Amino acid sequence: MIRRTSLPVRRVLFPSLRRFSGGEIAEDNECADSADLTQQASLYVHWPYCLRRCSYCNFNKYIPRENNNHIMTECLQRETETLLRLSQVSSITSVFFGGGTPSLAHPSTIAVILETVSRRVNLSDKVEVTLEVNPTALGMSTLEDFCQAGVNRFSIGVQSLQDDDLMFLGRDHNSHQALETIAEAQRLCPGRVSVDVMFGRPRQTVESWETELTELLRVCDDHVSLYQLTMERGTQLFKKVQQGEVSMPTDDVTAEMYQCARGTLRQHGFLQYEVSNFARHNAVSHHNLSYWRGRQYIGVGPGAHGRFVPLGEGGVLREARTQTLEPDVWIREVQQRGHGTRRRIPLRHLELLEEVLVMGMRMTEGINHKHWELFSPQLCLHEIFGASIDVQELLRRGQLILDDRGLRCSWSGLALLDSILPALLVELEAQIVQRSQHSADKQTETTIIPR
Repeated sequence: MIRRTSLPVRRVLFPSLRRFSGGEIAEDNECADSADLTQQASLYVHWPYCLRRCSYCNFNKYIPRENNNHIMTECLQRETETLLRLSQVSSITSVFFGGGTPSLAHPSTIAVILETVSRRVNLSDKVEVTLEVNPTALGMSTLEDFCQAGVNRFSIGVQSLQDDDLMFLGRDHNSHQALETIAEAQRLCPGRVSVDVMFGRPRQTVESWETELTELLRVCDDHVSLYQLTMERGTQLFKKVQQGEVSMPTDDVTAEMYQCARGTLRQHGFLQYEVSNFARHNAVSHHNLSYWRGRQYIGVGPGAHGRFVPLGEGGVLREARTQTLEPDVWIREVQQRGHGTRRRIPLRHLELLEEVLVMGMRMTEGINHKHWELFSPQLCLHEIFGASIDVQELLRRGQLILDDRGLRCSWSGLALLDSILPALLVELEAQIVQRSQHSADKQTETTIIPR
């Protein structure tokens, strides 16, 4: 079943948009070429602090011991400047402030970082700038200030409209505050407000979930992100389930909830453009599209991840970069050397293609041939997957489609993506290894000197 996917840890789960099952989402008219892959990037900024930890959350977040907004702002600004300089990027195409709870930051923090970006690279005043918001009274009261600072899109962590469930999940808002925050965000950024909602919660039934989602769709804007509640080790929820205090819905029930939500959202005019994301009036998340399309992104802040080609180090090999997790340690490292990068891993060709495949297949449009060719000019989709017995079986079942447009899941196949991807990854690796071996053999033949 589909679960929430955060930014990549090892294997990132990155394509285009067109038509899917009875509706249409406009394609991104900014067609990428090979130059775009190194000169453009999106920017993710991580604010690590929350007021408290939710019962299900294992994200990189911390409860601040003191107000260090000023020092955190200085370090975020400095690391942004350093990583932009280390990259070959000349343009930032979107900015996303995530967390943690970035709406706890002062609006001036957002303004300073955006000013830093615009001083070093091109940052259009039309670029999508998203801020994750906790729908509390405090969160709602600062929305206008964040807009003044440069935010033009809000992502609101509603999660549920059931107050008992919100309390159980450890959220610090209630349903009334969530609805008020949605209304205020829509007033400020009409058509550019996304809501997160969670299914698969304890005691939840398919019927109660459908009722709740329908209620939310009456008041929400044009974008919905749908997530399944999952048990993560080390969380309060995991402990309670292990001890038998709480029971979770079965896999069959959560699968039915997911399908129910897809149908309900479609009835309300939302088109699914990715496993967990739905939009109407083309209100897609351009920042997330950049991940799914395999574009570069720069990760700033404690624990943030990035993927970009460093300047002056060969100029072609993309790196996976991970920043230091713990905020106090990250702050010291940024103060000492300008950034808190803890790990740099050059991505081999196979690893890059794995990311492009896994992220691209999350999209309803999947991966078109031209897009794949940007990353794999020597080996096309038909050559990799066309003769595979496993892939042929998926095609026969109607779960996968491989045609002149490209490779994608069908409507039914998208719900089974977790079970489809392993077969695709195995075939990709086999073909790349086989091609590399063939090239090595050819090389050996040409270097043999006849006696």
